[in-house]
Amino acid sequence: MTAPFTSLATFRDTLAAAPGPDTAAAAGAEARNGQLTKPPGALGRLEDLAIWYAGWRGTDRPSVDAPQVIIFAGNHGVCAQGVSAFPAEVTAQMVANFQHGGAAINQLSKAVGAQMDVHALDLDTPTADFTQGPAMSEAEVVAALTTGWQAVNPGADVLVVGEMGIGNTTSAAAIGHALFGGEAADWAGRGTGVDDAGLARKTDVVARAVALHQTDDALAVLRCLGGREVAAMAGAIAAARHHRIPVILDGFICSAAAATLAQTQPGALDHTVAGHLSAEGAHQCLLDAIGKAPLLSLGLRLGEGSGGALAINILKGAVACHSGMATFAEAGVADG
Repeated sequence: MTAPFTSLATFRDTLAAAPGPDTAAAAGAEARNGQLTKPPGALGRLEDLAIWYAGWRGTDRPSVDAPQVIIFAGNHGVCAQGVSAFPAEVTAQMVANFQHGGAAINQLSKAVGAQMDVHALDLDTPTADFTQGPAMSEAEVVAALTTGWQAVNPGADVLVVGEMGIGNTTSAAAIGHALFGGEAADWAGRGTGVDDAGLARKTDVVARAVALHQTDDALAVLRCLGGREVAAMAGAIAAARHHRIPVILDGFICSAAAATLAQTQPGALDHTVAGHLSAEGAHQCLLDAIGKAPLLSLGLRLGEGSGGALAINILKGAVACHSGMATFAEAGVADG
């Protein structure tokens, strides 16, 4: 589907025009939930999750039949600053692994019956080193947003977006610092496993980059400090909202991409839930900032959409209970 924007200004307009949930379907789901054969609230967050999902899918008795997982890959010029434990060549190598079915996310996608797609964005042309200038031009960031938008299958009924990009925890840390303040050390973590010296370099890079690109415009933050794969995730999350497809957010980098939308348009993430809390220290800070409580906390720090894909199982369980359980009247069980 052709993206309905050609600039950051029209992308901002697209976010502002995004649809909301079907309130009648949500109300119907809430009423149904109150009649199911269980004590009120006995399924905890699963009940809220099913009602939220019903509102976005437009039916009070939904199902999860067509998950989609999309992995976006990009390379970062800031890797020249020594911020990663791995060379940039690993990005392309891992893309090949995804394409051949050999990565963790391939197995997790298969396990939940998800369509999995991989999009590599100009791996031979890394973004610019954002300690020296903006990571991307407006044309480049809009192209990445467009790739993300067009990658979403309108027939999907839940979406997870993940990433691969050596250096992208540095990008995500810089985005978090630029959007929400604090100190650079609050946002910079060990990522792929940098040592103490690498962490010090990374923290310094984040501080210098944010000082260089001071702006209150979250889309400008995405352009100046993001990566192509980060922008593509933002584009895909926005497209899902356009199609009323619920989104399960993955880890630190996905949450940073999502945060640029939330800071651009209030309510832009109402169609999303946080799949998990990753082991990257600043992820909790990002989740707090965007008001999302994770469904899982398993110490993951892989990326690739892995935590989000795992959380599809939680959503499936919530929806199966909501739509498949009998009501008190159907089961002939006395209600209270």
